[in-house]
Amino acid sequence: MRDLKLSQRFWFMLNGFWMVIIIASCGQPKTNVDLIVKAKRIYLCDSNFSFTESMAISDGKIVATGSYQDITSRYSSQNEENHKGVIFPGFIDAHSHFYGYALTLNRVDLKHTIDMEDIVKRLAEHASKSSELWITGRGWDETKWESQGSLTNAMISAYFPDRPIFIKRIDGHLGLANNKALELAGVNMDTQVDGGEIVKMGGRLTGVLMDNAMNLIDDIIPEPTRETETSSLLKAQDNCLKAGLTAVTDAGLDLDKILLIDSLQKTGDLTIRLYIMANPSEENFAYFEKNGPISNPKLEVSSFKLYADGSLGSRGAKLKESYCDHDNYTGLWVNQPNELRKLCNRIDKLGFQVNTHCIGDSANRKTLEIYGSILKGKNDKRWRIEHAQVVTPADRALFKEFSIIPSVQPTHATSDMPWVDDRICEDRMDGAYAYRSLLATNGFLPLGTDFPVEEIYPLETYFAAVHRQNKEYKPLDGFLINESLSPSQAVFGMTYWAAKANKMDNNIGSLEVGKSADFVVLDQDITLEKYMLKTRVLNTYLEGEAL
Repeated sequence: MRDLKLSQRFWFMLNGFWMVIIIASCGQPKTNVDLIVKAKRIYLCDSNFSFTESMAISDGKIVATGSYQDITSRYSSQNEENHKGVIFPGFIDAHSHFYGYALTLNRVDLKHTIDMEDIVKRLAEHASKSSELWITGRGWDETKWESQGSLTNAMISAYFPDRPIFIKRIDGHLGLANNKALELAGVNMDTQVDGGEIVKMGGRLTGVLMDNAMNLIDDIIPEPTRETETSSLLKAQDNCLKAGLTAVTDAGLDLDKILLIDSLQKTGDLTIRLYIMANPSEENFAYFEKNGPISNPKLEVSSFKLYADGSLGSRGAKLKESYCDHDNYTGLWVNQPNELRKLCNRIDKLGFQVNTHCIGDSANRKTLEIYGSILKGKNDKRWRIEHAQVVTPADRALFKEFSIIPSVQPTHATSDMPWVDDRICEDRMDGAYAYRSLLATNGFLPLGTDFPVEEIYPLETYFAAVHRQNKEYKPLDGFLINESLSPSQAVFGMTYWAAKANKMDNNIGSLEVGKSADFVVLDQDITLEKYMLKTRVLNTYLEGEAL
């Protein structure tokens, strides 16, 4: 009987002990945070591609992630949001031209034109409303015109005999100037340009200028006013944020443009994050050799953008063998290999990244060799090949050997697919747009668009990467489908991998504790839904603030 009473007393004391613990734990005050978010799914984009349903945010940073019950048991907030959609980290475009895109918003949009007559019509519409002397535009793609023939400025010069016109192909590597523009630039039959071509036909100038030759016109076009630049950048930012982009790249800017963007971010007018590659000008070198990189949560300028060659569309890409539709012609070097080597050495001494535009297999091979001779072996300098569009399969090993990052744009593949085998022949297509193979070299692959060459929309990037189809869902079986990415790989390419290639991965790219609360809310889960081009961006957040 005495043992029974002792046993009862023991259990009473034990239960009392646990009651004290429970009461104590229940009585602990919750931590107050600025915002608690709940959604169907929140993809963290951590190393396991985990997902959860809730996160707590304070001071623009992610404090905790987990189940809604877990988060609300530890945190409280006057602001709670319950989203019916799916949340991803804010999308990052790893290769674009943000400033250039901004200026196109005030120029003639020549995308989807069907012939030269259509171009002239759009130019005339713009000219009737513009008081500026020069008329510029961009976006045409003659490979999609029904009527194929030699490209000349004859029609534009006839319609605009006294007003200078300069328009650029969609890839930005070929321009068409009317006779007035050529006259003002002093371009004649004897003009020569290194790294470019002035196209002539029948003993006359055609107005077609390739790569460096375009600088002859660009250099005399009046600079936009600061007011125009600022308003254009803010318009571009608004468009990008609405598309779900919270960070974008500018692949090559001069110092005055870099400092303009820096100043607009400091005043709070420009809130989108930017990774800017500096052009290899003496002014840029002098500034960064004196001041070092610009590196803060909003802006990263610690790289230079170089050009090895041109583009496939304009036949400026440097190939190992002749173009299949242009005998005895292998494209051109925008910068000769010896010059590239000198620039790479100079940038390396500065401690900056080298990011080089390489389209053709010859340009890729030579640039990889130059990189390798400087990098020596494995490293974390994160030097990049921009585009890596046609890479001989045997040359891919150099990416891995020297830790070189291939940076690619999936919508280039679906835009180029109607004509690319005409340029490089079907038997050389094995190395073209090989995203899955390039991913295997280093285990990560940043994705971009190259806008304004392509559209700004990351959801189109995802679709092209995974399904290898254009917006009309063609071809049905996918273009070079063996080189497609998985849904998770494509998402990583637009989030964490892009941040890593941009040296911004300590702050953005995933929704992990301590990182900025940059995220996008979609109306459906793109990793599960095939026809995701119908997906809508419901909202975009920067540092926990809805935009």
